[in-house]
Amino acid sequence: MRFIAIVLASLLVLIQYPLWLGKGGWLRVWDMQRQVDVAHAKVQELKERNTKLASEVNDLKEGTDAVEERARFELGMLKKGEVFIQVLDQSKTKQ
Repeated sequence: MRFIAIVLASLLVLIQYPLWLGKGGWLRVWDMQRQVDVAHAKVQELKERNTKLASEVNDLKEGTDAVEERARFELGMLKKGEVFIQVLDQSKTKQ
C-alpha cells in the first residue's frame, strides 16, 4: 500500500512539472505577460511623445508664434525696437 502511495505521489509531481516549469507553464506565461505589460507601457509612452512631436511640427509649419518663441528663448533674439532687460535675484548674487 505504501508503494502505491509513493508511485501516485511521484506521478502527481511528474504531471505538475510541465504545468509549472514546462514550455507553456504558469511561470513562463507569467513572465511573458510581464514582458507584454512593459512593452505596452513603452508603446504608450512613445505614442504620447509622437503626438507631442507632431503637434510641435504642425506649430512650426503653420504659425510664426512657435518659431518666434524658440528664437526668443533658445537663441536670445529680439524684435526690432525691443530692449532686453535682465533682472538678477539679489539673494543668489550675494552668496
